[in-house]
Amino acid sequence: MKQLGTILLEQGTLSEEQLMDAIDVQRERGASLGRTLVELGLISEGQLVQALAAQVGMEFVELAEFPVDRAAVAMVPDTLCRRHTVLPIQIDGDILKIAMSNPGNVVAVDDIRSMTKMQILPVVAAHDDVLTAIDRYCRSDAEMEDLQESISEDNEESLEDLDLSGAMAEDDAPIVRFVNLLITQAVQDRASDIHIEPAERELRVRYRIDGVLHEVQSAPKSIANGVTSRLKIMSDIDIAERRKPQDGRLSVNHNGRKIDLRVATLPTVWGEKVVMRILDNSTATLDLEDLGIRERNYEAYKETFTKPYGMILVTGPTGSGKSTTLYATLNQISRPEINVITVEDPVEYRIPGINQVQVNPKAGLTFAAALRSILRADPDVVLVGEIRDQETAQIAIEAALTGHLVLSTLHTNDAPSAITRLTEMDVEPFLVGSAVDCVVAQRLARRLCDNCAVEHHLTEREIPAGVGWAGGEPPTVFQAGGCSRCSNTGYRGRVALHEIMTVTEEIERLTVERASTADIMRAATGAGMESLLMDGWAKVLNGTTSVEELLRVVK
Repeated sequence: MKQLGTILLEQGTLSEEQLMDAIDVQRERGASLGRTLVELGLISEGQLVQALAAQVGMEFVELAEFPVDRAAVAMVPDTLCRRHTVLPIQIDGDILKIAMSNPGNVVAVDDIRSMTKMQILPVVAAHDDVLTAIDRYCRSDAEMEDLQESISEDNEESLEDLDLSGAMAEDDAPIVRFVNLLITQAVQDRASDIHIEPAERELRVRYRIDGVLHEVQSAPKSIANGVTSRLKIMSDIDIAERRKPQDGRLSVNHNGRKIDLRVATLPTVWGEKVVMRILDNSTATLDLEDLGIRERNYEAYKETFTKPYGMILVTGPTGSGKSTTLYATLNQISRPEINVITVEDPVEYRIPGINQVQVNPKAGLTFAAALRSILRADPDVVLVGEIRDQETAQIAIEAALTGHLVLSTLHTNDAPSAITRLTEMDVEPFLVGSAVDCVVAQRLARRLCDNCAVEHHLTEREIPAGVGWAGGEPPTVFQAGGCSRCSNTGYRGRVALHEIMTVTEEIERLTVERASTADIMRAATGAGMESLLMDGWAKVLNGTTSVEELLRVVK
């Protein structure tokens, strides 16, 4: 049997000098060579497992890249996979291939052989990869079915009469387990929203992942009232009110992280629909550099948010990442020596060191009323969640003109439209031109999966109109493939496309003259602004996203 160090040298993972240094450290510590190499950061856990597999003559698999057969996964219960940290990945005749981090676990092999009545071929995979794959493929479908059956039996007595705040709130109650499972799976799948929708004969569950809805579960209609009632109780929503929309908020712990969910109910003809927005607080700690702003745009934006006063607007449709951009900007400028106050509806992310105000129209605390009070609280920076009406716009503009840095959002299709939108709200054009320093329009496009993106030679017809292609050989770009890591979608994660317009003297003059959006667009482009399409095209050329995705989000 070859020595571990020899195998790592042959694989090109280590140099001889690194190996000799590691051996010296190993002798001092008295630990194994493999563990010493990992602790020194010379190899990863996966590389160690791969070398150990080669040492004993076993196959090593990268589970993130391996085409796992779901039929194989279904042959072994979820509980057994988790108990032994194994995952069935392939069926070949009467042979079942299983991935495991400890191939010496003969008990696991015997248990699976007894259960499946098949020959077992163990292969080696990294421990963390096996756990991740179990979470991905063992989606507890069997548990879901058991829960649905249990709930259906309970429904013989009518779930509407059950006390979900008392006995039903026990952790082992079927409804509670069902709801917890839906939320846990959504977080694991990187979903941003959970839609629970009653239909005529079923309860449909969909997750929004990377901006696209995917149906993940269909449950009996009989459990709809129980699920809705449980979520209402968790969110502190009136359980008896079913005729009007309601809002609430709940928090869960997932793998040591606190996850907040914003809950909204909506009466439909088949019952109450519930939508939960997953608010991962790690999003609120992002830096601007994490948002994919290209260097040229970043420098233009930085010049405005580092000023002590003025207004910055972020525009785009719902779900385009406006709040994330504003929070990232606050993280960049927030310091102990400045007073930052926000007024939001609702407060999505809780940020330490920042004073956040939740609007409450029932109590008379509207955006405008809150903003007036904030300006008497000696702020340096003010974030207004959204400018919805003339009164809020007027106060925010005046705040920007009186020595405050004001950040806010608007719903417009592009950056120049924000200027005309404010003037249409009956704010004096000369005030708009003087107050607004920068407008950022943005969209979110799905990011190509690093693991399965494939090269594609564009034809001239495939080049989007408007990118100013001057002819010549069309470029080679990447397009979506599909693998287990991205659930065969070809995309994993999202990237923001930006259109950053700084207000120049020319744009200020056009604003005062009530010029059209088209005129302001021409002036901004002439001053060097890149449109959403051009920023997206640059991200297509560097392999971040695809032409299809660019055309989907930028019309």
